[in-house]
Amino acid sequence: MSQGATWIGLLATMVMLALSASEWRDPSPHQTRFVTVDSSVRLEVLDWGGQGRPIVLLGCYLTAHVYDDFAPKLARRFRVYGVTRRGLGASDRPPVGYSVPRSANDVLEVLTSLKLQKPILVGTSCGGWVVTELGSKHSDRLGGLVYLQGTEDPTMTADDYGLPVVDYAHLPPSVKPPPAPDYSTFEAYRRSQQRDAGVAFPQAELRQLFTAQPDGSVGPSLLSPVVRRAITVDARTKPDFADIRVPVLALYRSEPEFADVARERPPRNAQEEAALRQQYAADRAMLSRWERDLRAGVPTARIVELPGASIYMFLSNEADVLREVSAFAATLKAP
Repeated sequence: MSQGATWIGLLATMVMLALSASEWRDPSPHQTRFVTVDSSVRLEVLDWGGQGRPIVLLGCYLTAHVYDDFAPKLARRFRVYGVTRRGLGASDRPPVGYSVPRSANDVLEVLTSLKLQKPILVGTSCGGWVVTELGSKHSDRLGGLVYLQGTEDPTMTADDYGLPVVDYAHLPPSVKPPPAPDYSTFEAYRRSQQRDAGVAFPQAELRQLFTAQPDGSVGPSLLSPVVRRAITVDARTKPDFADIRVPVLALYRSEPEFADVARERPPRNAQEEAALRQQYAADRAMLSRWERDLRAGVPTARIVELPGASIYMFLSNEADVLREVSAFAATLKAP
């Protein structure tokens, strides 16, 4: 084969890869709309359809597409929406407006625009801060609140928790190899996520997080570090559970049995085992504090622990989350 033919073949391959990347379509069965809030900020709202009580899914610094695989299963029993917060994905990215009260008002304006009656709000991680703000200020607009690892008090320090001392210098290393993300394609990245973290984001979410290169590989991050800090650090607010006047379901990831933890980080001597037990006790104490604080404000809250779950438990423990949300919704008053 001549050199010219080789270059032509290579060029054709590159064009095919570029077309393949540009023609990718989100397979999740949702419609996309945009709702204007705060007079001029457009937010992406995903609508998975369904019948019954509305459920609105909120995230932390991920977009509503992180629910692309989970939401269609919810839609078998509910009318399901997801909101991408300002600064993320296809939503507008203004320089300001990332406080918890403003984020809550953004969501409230979406609820008004969609004319949703007594929806259930579901918040993952720091999306739970927004759920708490709405529950404490606008319970009359809501049917119930669901937290997925979302009741942490971000204003507390390790000293505030009164955690046991941990000998970090002697914690045994994990037998698992360190993460090794594969950026060759988005599907390869998903496979490496599953292998390393036990969960994999829907490809549409990854395409909101990273640029797609012409050859189909995963490029640089699209998430602004300024926006991420504004959402997760600068917006830290002490949660006010006491003013919540709607039913609450809170699901938490918890550590599995100590023997399972020790299998992943096998101690080589008594000192390492002691350090691992200290870490195990500290994790338990922190979770217990979150649960205790929630119950102090909402004594009737249903609390469920999912041992070994990911923070993204709607991916790692999909069946458990679907079951608990469905059972919770069945206890609520009709809209």
